[in-house]
Amino acid sequence: MKRVCGEYPLSELPGGKGRGAVGNPKNRFVQLEVLPDPELGDGQDAEPRTAFFSDKTRKIIATNDSPDVGFEASINPYRGCEHGCIYCFARPTHEYLGFSAGLDFESKIMVKMEAAKLLRGELASRRWKPKVLQMSGVTDCYQPVERRLKITRGCLEVLAEFRNPVTILTKNHLVTRDIDLLRELASHRATAVMVSITTLDRSLAMKMEPRTSVPGRRLEAVRMLAEAGIPVGVMAAPMIPGLNDQEMPAILSAAAEAGAGFAGYQALRLPWAVKELFEAWLSRHFPDRKEKVLNRVREMRGGKLNDPNFSSRMRGQGIWAAQLKSMFQLAKRRAGITGHFPELSTAAFRGQVTIDNGQLIMPW
Repeated sequence: MKRVCGEYPLSELPGGKGRGAVGNPKNRFVQLEVLPDPELGDGQDAEPRTAFFSDKTRKIIATNDSPDVGFEASINPYRGCEHGCIYCFARPTHEYLGFSAGLDFESKIMVKMEAAKLLRGELASRRWKPKVLQMSGVTDCYQPVERRLKITRGCLEVLAEFRNPVTILTKNHLVTRDIDLLRELASHRATAVMVSITTLDRSLAMKMEPRTSVPGRRLEAVRMLAEAGIPVGVMAAPMIPGLNDQEMPAILSAAAEAGAGFAGYQALRLPWAVKELFEAWLSRHFPDRKEKVLNRVREMRGGKLNDPNFSSRMRGQGIWAAQLKSMFQLAKRRAGITGHFPELSTAAFRGQVTIDNGQLIMPW
């Protein structure tokens, strides 16, 4: 694994301070475990500096057959995410790399420097059948280091060339940097953006998702995208019972005022190591609410902290899940959000390239 350095030095990057996870739980695939030194106390390595490593993947488009994620193909320029959202369902994916789902996930970031080149090759292949691609299917494609590396922008440049439709989900105002490319794609019904807003409380956001854009900046991103004619909606996710679920009406109302045309929500998911990370986080920041929150999560998850079943994992089940659904539907109506996620088109896709004497020739 090659460490990216020199041009991209280790540093504290824009997007806030602090970390989401309290520590590094054991990797479920690795027998060895690094234990904290009790003589050093709880603060040891609580603020590790971010390290970036080169990911030598040979394909950039990933596919899935999950019936409840809303897309079948995605692009993830990064693995791991410095945003540090404590509830992130993607944290356990870092264990496949030999890292921890805790602090490692938010401080050891894999970067796919060749992403745009790989994407061009895959879209240019005669085997490629145009379809909607999702960016941020796992981790946020606009996390802080994107400001420097511009890997996501490079991918969008390729997508705009081919006019291949793409959807984006992000918590970062940085998405507005690429309005020029998104506007071009939108002119062909080939893009839509969802801005994730979990709370309007800046203090809660800084604890729960410490290196994301603050709520006001996310609403500003919604406004800027809407004014540019780019289909934009709000994703209120995750909704955590007893912590931020009561904010759903205010979130949808503020998003609608900013120009959001559609909305979605998801209930909190706590797969694998995320369960213990979230419990430790509650103990640190909200000890008085901890048991209430966890008990309501269990009520939504069949008595457990996680339910992996496709039919219920995104929404939950039981009375609290039903109340959350009713709240969302009512709040959406009162906010005046009547639209649905737009149906994107592949009609403008500009075909494959051909090779003549080693030169790429575009049909346009």
